[in-house]
Amino acid sequence: MQIHVVEQGQTVRSIAETYGSTADEIVKANELPDPNNLVVGQALVIPIVGSFYWVKPGDTLYTIGQRYQISAAELARVNGISQYRPLNVGQRLYIPPRPRRAADFVAYAEPRRTVSPALEEDVRKAAPHLTYLAPFSFRINRDGTLTRPALNNFAAISKENQVVMMLVVTNLEGGQFSTELGSLVLNDMEIQNKLLDNIIATAQELGFRDIHFDMEALPAEDRNAYAQFLRRAKARANEIGLMISVAVAPKTRADQPGKWYSAHDYRQIGAIADFVVIMTYEWGYSGGPPMAVSPIGPVRRVLEYAITEMPADKIMMGQNLYGYDWTLPYEPGTTAKALSAQAAVALAAEQKVAIQYDYQSQAPFFEYTDDQGRRHQVWFEDARSIQAKFNLVKQLGLRGVSYWKLGLPFPQNWLLIESNFRVRKRA
Repeated sequence: MQIHVVEQGQTVRSIAETYGSTADEIVKANELPDPNNLVVGQALVIPIVGSFYWVKPGDTLYTIGQRYQISAAELARVNGISQYRPLNVGQRLYIPPRPRRAADFVAYAEPRRTVSPALEEDVRKAAPHLTYLAPFSFRINRDGTLTRPALNNFAAISKENQVVMMLVVTNLEGGQFSTELGSLVLNDMEIQNKLLDNIIATAQELGFRDIHFDMEALPAEDRNAYAQFLRRAKARANEIGLMISVAVAPKTRADQPGKWYSAHDYRQIGAIADFVVIMTYEWGYSGGPPMAVSPIGPVRRVLEYAITEMPADKIMMGQNLYGYDWTLPYEPGTTAKALSAQAAVALAAEQKVAIQYDYQSQAPFFEYTDDQGRRHQVWFEDARSIQAKFNLVKQLGLRGVSYWKLGLPFPQNWLLIESNFRVRKRA
């Protein structure tokens, strides 16, 4: 699989010829709505086996081989050249595909009252590339009962694709994570027992095999109470062969303050859960100033801390499938508009602006002026930014990746999964 960044004057056909592919294959792989309107700076995935590299000044077979984890001798052999003859700048080398390691993949799906046809179709497209599907969410009520999300055909789609269904339990109330509700559940044993009874019964009724707790904004003083609640849930789940997983905020130290962080004890939760989803996104968020949603530096720092507190093979790196469009200058109290990767590229094409790439954040962005003369800045994800995160997952030996959320088209992501990993099927 090759990632190609569109340059001025290039067409789908000329790009296809460069890689020995076809225009139709590139259009299909990237789901290009208008193949005649490529955007300069747009990242395309070229559906070929292996990839190509063009020699730059100073390159040797050894240095190129180090980059792609292949020996100089093997690189020379597959290209039919001498290992000892100097390379020519601009020379094209074929890089054979590397072995793929196994990994788990989670994707959340959030119905709004009902499951829209578009969301169901996106779930169906993603399912072959998933280990787990997480309908969001089963909301805790103050009497220990659960309010269910719409599920429609999720169970059938999961069964067809050997995907484990996750029962996502949240302390959402009135559309917000409730500190009061979370504390009530953790400290009132009568309500907690009833809740655990309902969770287990619901999982058995619906055929869910993982119980996933996403309890946020919990009080700092409930840190140990939350861990004890998870231990009780784990014991109950183990009795009937179910797994337990937990979503946690992105921390860089154990005593990190703030309502999103204090009660999430990485060491305790990591010891209890079968796996942990770390929500490594929302540095750039709808209510904040424009920046990459999941910049590689902060993501790396969170994950490097996490592996000091829990086993790497329990950690799922969180990854956003969306970006934001901010109006400039940013003013506190304003809200950026969320958009998918496909929508971001379409917007750049409509506005006739080039897509740029920030190598420090490892994220694409662009700016434009709307019809009212207002400046905008858009940060989103593309094949390059996803590949950078996949490289991090492999480098740190993590369990896999968890996506928030389906319903936001990003076809390149699923192709890159298959190019980099073997998706574990645990159903």
